[in-house]
Amino acid sequence: MQLWGDDNFFTTRNMDVYITKLRKKLSEDASVEIVNVRGFGYKLIC
Repeated sequence: MQLWGDDNFFTTRNMDVYITKLRKKLSEDASVEIVNVRGFGYKLIC
């Protein structure tokens, strides 16, 4: 599944910034986290 569609949009570290912000917001609930899946992307674990 692609969220944004165009791979060229994230040529800098934009995605890292968004994931970091999401992780900070989700850190309040220990049962939810975002993990890196090497070679695939990110995975939301609930």
